Amino acid sequence: MLRALDSLLAEMAGAQIDLAPRRFGRVTACDGGLIEASGLNVPVGGLCRIDDGKGHTLTAEVIGFRNGRAMMMLLGDAVLLRPGVPVRAEGSPGMLPVGAEFLGRAVDGTGCPIDGGPPIRALAERPAGGIRTGALDRASVTEPFDTGIRALNALTTLGVGQRVGIMAGSGVGKSVLIDMIARGAEAEVIVVGLIGERAREVSDFVERHMRGPAGTRMAVVAVPADHAANLRLRGALLATTLAEHFRAQGLKVLLIQDSLTRIAHAAREIGLLLGEPGAARGYPPSALAAITKLVERAGNSLASGGSITGIYSVLADGDDHNDPVVDTARSILDGHIVLSRELAQRGQYPAIDVGASLSRVMNDIVPRKHAALARRFRALVSSYESNRDLVLMGAYRPGADPVLDRAIAMQTRLAQFLSQDVEEHVPLDQAAAELAALIGDGG
Repeated sequence: MLRALDSLLAEMAGAQIDLAPRRFGRVTACDGGLIEASGLNVPVGGLCRIDDGKGHTLTAEVIGFRNGRAMMMLLGDAVLLRPGVPVRAEGSPGMLPVGAEFLGRAVDGTGCPIDGGPPIRALAERPAGGIRTGALDRASVTEPFDTGIRALNALTTLGVGQRVGIMAGSGVGKSVLIDMIARGAEAEVIVVGLIGERAREVSDFVERHMRGPAGTRMAVVAVPADHAANLRLRGALLATTLAEHFRAQGLKVLLIQDSLTRIAHAAREIGLLLGEPGAARGYPPSALAAITKLVERAGNSLASGGSITGIYSVLADGDDHNDPVVDTARSILDGHIVLSRELAQRGQYPAIDVGASLSRVMNDIVPRKHAALARRFRALVSSYESNRDLVLMGAYRPGADPVLDRAIAMQTRLAQFLSQDVEEHVPLDQAAAELAALIGDGG
């Protein structure tokens, strides 16, 4: 207790005292979540404190300007808001707190703890929008990334610094697969953004991962679905900014964002609120641009030697893989893992559709023999799946297709190779060895 007090006093002694007069404005309008305030000079992204005069404080974020007035969105409910109440700027506009103080903790989109622990006193700050670097400042992906999942390590090998999406409809197993990756991945720091998900999933994730020794290298930013759109988007920015901070220290960071679709939904709400027209299926251009900017911030750093390996879940609304968010994510990511509802209904977990999944860096980071074995495995699975109905009906005549004949004979072993228990961990070397034993030399 005394050490904590000494640390707090030392921080107060080194703090700069701002004696400049504070300017404040007043709320003039509130329309469907959009608040207008007059007399306020705060940049976009700045936070403001609204006092209702009865001891209650509301927090809002500036999202734009119109006719000399600041337009804001509350980071909560507008139940106690009244016209004419004062609005004051607070904090550093456009900056987010970062630091090792977030490791082992679970926080919301503003950096406040939700795990019942003490407040986080992080002195370092970084821009919420990141620090733009040149294209040549990003190092190439040359080292394989161990996820601990047999199917991924063997057939769609990921690389350190790669950005990959997990794409599926609802209830197919995205969150379970992410949970397995968070448990088995080889990384020095893990930053998890649970954005727009169910509060129960947040509670379960924190309970499983933050209570043990591995929790000391993990930071969780959680903003459930019932929170304001700008708070959800701010949570995604905070998780990415934290990952950038640790990458700047030369560390290998795993960044998990669940889900990219909910982030796009939050950006869509803000864009429509500002009057931006909906273009692709109701998504304004700024919403799709937001996820592109977020994804591009991951990768390897040539300056620090650190890396951010990004795993982003993407919800295919209505199982439509041509959804604008899915299509945008697929075009900007370095690979995608597609989960199949049909495979999940057969009881195969994780339900990875090997034929539809792709790692764009695999051929650059694995030996040629490994890549060749993976292609042969894909050919067997694809041949069987495309002719499965004929085989089950007995309409296929053995001997007509040697590849299909072998796929039929090996079907049970192929399915067992793709399946993996939630608690099971399969390292990269073991997965490659099992693939060679199964497929190599006519096995």
